[in-house]
Amino acid sequence: MIRTLLVRGLLLGLLAGLIAGAFAFAFGEPRVESAIALENAGADHALGGEAHEHGEEALVSRPVQRAGLFLATGLYGLAVGGVFALVYAALRGRVGPRSEGGLALAAAGTAFAAVILIPFLKYPANPPAVGDPDTINDRTLLYVVMIAVGLAATAIAVATARHVTAGPWARWSAAVAAFLVPVAAAWWLLPAVDEVPDGFPATLLWEFRLASLGTQLVFWTALGVLFGWASERAARRSAPMS
Repeated sequence: MIRTLLVRGLLLGLLAGLIAGAFAFAFGEPRVESAIALENAGADHALGGEAHEHGEEALVSRPVQRAGLFLATGLYGLAVGGVFALVYAALRGRVGPRSEGGLALAAAGTAFAAVILIPFLKYPANPPAVGDPDTINDRTLLYVVMIAVGLAATAIAVATARHVTAGPWARWSAAVAAFLVPVAAAWWLLPAVDEVPDGFPATLLWEFRLASLGTQLVFWTALGVLFGWASERAARRSAPMS
C-alpha cells in the first residue's frame, strides 16, 4: 500500500509541479524580466552608461532559465509529492478526515499554511535587484527557522485538538490558538528583513510576491485535488462489491 501511495505521490507531484510551472511562467516570468531590466538599468548607470546585459553575465542565459523553470518545478513536485505520500500514509486513519479526498485536501492545505504561507508572511520572496548578496545566508537561515516554526505549530495544534474533548468548537478553537501562539512568538522574536532599495516600484514588488505565492498555492491545490481524486478512485475500485 505504501509503495502504491509513494508512486502516486511521485507522479501526481510531478504533474502538480508542471501545472505550477505553467502558472509561474505566465505570471511570474514577466515580473522577473521587469526586475532584471531595472537591475541592468541600475548597473548601466553605475558603470557610466557601459553596456550591461543580465543574460551576458549570467552563467545561464534567460531563455535557458525560462525553459529550466519547468524542470525545476517538476523536480520540486516529484520530491514534495513523494514526501506528501509518506505523510499521507502516516496520517491515514489516525488524524484528519476519514475520506481519502478530504484527507488529501486537508493535508495539502495544512502543508501550504505551515511550510509556505507562514514563512512567506514573515520573509516574502524578492525579485532580482532586491536583497543584499552578503546577507543571503542569514536570510535563508531565518526562512528555514520560520518553516520549522510552522511545522512545530502544526504539530502542537494537532496534538491539542486530539486532547480536547469538550466539543467541536472548543477543539477547533484550542487548535487554532495552539497554532497561532508559537507563530506569533516567532514573528515577534525573529528580526525583520527589509532590503528593498529606494525607488524600487512597489507595484512590481507586490506583483512578483503575489505570483510567487500564487505558484505555491497552485501547486499545493493541484497536488491535494489530484491526490485526493486518485485516492478516492482507488478506494472505490478496491471496495467489495455488494
